Amino acid sequence: MNNTLSIALVTETYPPELNGVSLTVERTLRHLRAAGHRVSLVRPRQQADGDAAEGTGETLVHGLPLPRYPGLQFGLPAPRRLLRLWQAERPDVVHIVTEGPLGWSALAVARHLGIAVTSDYRTHFQKYSGYYRLGVLSWPIAAALRTFHNRCDATFVPTRALAAEMEAQGYRRLVCVGRGVDADLFSPFRRSPMLRARWGASEWQPVLMHVGRLAPEKNPLLVRAAFRAVRAERPDALLVWVGDGPMRARLERDAEGEIFVGTCRGEDLARHYASADIFLFPSLSETFGNVVLEAMASALPIVAFDNGAAGEHLIDCISARVVPVAAGETGFIDAARSLALHSAQQRFLGAVARDTTRRLTWPQVLERFEAELATCAARHSPVGHVAPAA
Repeated sequence: MNNTLSIALVTETYPPELNGVSLTVERTLRHLRAAGHRVSLVRPRQQADGDAAEGTGETLVHGLPLPRYPGLQFGLPAPRRLLRLWQAERPDVVHIVTEGPLGWSALAVARHLGIAVTSDYRTHFQKYSGYYRLGVLSWPIAAALRTFHNRCDATFVPTRALAAEMEAQGYRRLVCVGRGVDADLFSPFRRSPMLRARWGASEWQPVLMHVGRLAPEKNPLLVRAAFRAVRAERPDALLVWVGDGPMRARLERDAEGEIFVGTCRGEDLARHYASADIFLFPSLSETFGNVVLEAMASALPIVAFDNGAAGEHLIDCISARVVPVAAGETGFIDAARSLALHSAQQRFLGAVARDTTRRLTWPQVLERFEAELATCAARHSPVGHVAPAA
């Protein structure tokens, strides 16, 4: 097979939507095109697109707002459109980023046409259901996700622990390629005394930070509990919340010593990380947690549970405070309080975490992803697939 691939990327989120998935898709698209591959993008039309026509290599489909996630949407199924598109210009491989209705229709069409198809596993939707009082849907959601990914030639996951967990649940053909971080953008050298002054923090006041969506599945109430435990020991401590979401109004009602800065991006986000002293990440619903790598690259000492990115890349008391999930909220709070009282440990953990990111660059990760796409395209055989309709 020629080294140049024709790749169709199918996603239900893309910039300017701001989340880890959309930003990763954009970075992946740029990498693949820079490597010489022909990459087309299929995504829902966004409000920012207005009435603009589709750009080169881009197919826009209809979408609907995603419940409980303002500003995000899911793509509606588009089987006929994708069938015509891929019959006219057949890709070597279809890569599906999200398992929504658009992703399901892309999977069906790719299988129908005998095209190699790969997917990402990025979100524990079955776990999210419990946070929104929809726990009864957990089992059918889990079954649907397993069916979806097992129909693909390969499913990419971010950590070895997640791959092992999914294999035990009956998932097949899993490939761990990891995630990367831009250690030039996220850097301790972006620490800003001016930004700290804006928060009302002196250089010696401890500033704790949480970056992420303010929503139940991110466990923000544990962030607050840990902060208040720290504040009992250090009354001058501050907590900076970076992000927005449905719980923001509730959190702001009782927020002494807490600062809500909303959504940040780019260099502004990097300055926020670097200007804090401790990063709190108590989520138990993540498949990875890109913000952990961003905090690591910023030399920001981290308190997190032993799963996702923290479980894969950090070691307790060596590069972070990594709390066993079994230790629960008490273990997390104790780790945060202890770290806040030991500035020398903060500096040591932050430095080791920063050094760890040297092997987690995006080019390394995306080159592995690119190679796996090529392998799937080369190995895929159309034998046994239904011939395309006339």
